Amino acid sequence: MIEFGVLLAAYLIGSIPVGLVIGKLKGVDIRQYGSGKTGTTNVLRNIGTKYAVIALIADILKGVIAVIIARYTLDSPYWEMGAAFAAIAGHNWSIFIKFQGGRGVATAGGGLYVMQPWVSTGTILLFFIIAGITRYASVGSITGALSALITMIVLLALDYTHIAYVMYTGVAATLIIVAHYDNIKRLLAGTENKIGHKGKKLDK
Repeated sequence: MIEFGVLLAAYLIGSIPVGLVIGKLKGVDIRQYGSGKTGTTNVLRNIGTKYAVIALIADILKGVIAVIIARYTLDSPYWEMGAAFAAIAGHNWSIFIKFQGGRGVATAGGGLYVMQPWVSTGTILLFFIIAGITRYASVGSITGALSALITMIVLLALDYTHIAYVMYTGVAATLIIVAHYDNIKRLLAGTENKIGHKGKKLDK
């Protein structure tokens, strides 16, 4: 029963739509602009850098808090993995906003930070480097996810990490790539919006 409670708490924490709340405070419903997502990139495009940083930190903390709760309540890497997935699910499909949300990149990184802090930190830095060079947030996210998985596999081979953490990274990386399917199509077509491009109002 306590396991269910931990997973539910993780999902509800992940479900807090921070980006949407920030937008509402500024008089903007970010679901009506750009990608329609509630994550950092859409906040950046439609509200500004300062607010995007706040959304990024908050979304990372969702994953951090979820995994910490699991670690000190259930004391198992597998339940840490489960709690992290629950937080990602909450972020991507929030019960508070009709199961809408973001793409789960920051929240996934937050979960990994508790599991393997140096890998997560390196992944976040790589994201900023790649996104800064290419000017595409989607390229930074996909590259970061794949690099995290490769690094975790190497650490497992060297017996420096738990297999549950590698499983988590693999599934999280897959979810991130799938969530960026529309971005990948636009990248291949040469129509992906670069960082700094303001999101257009969606027709709904």
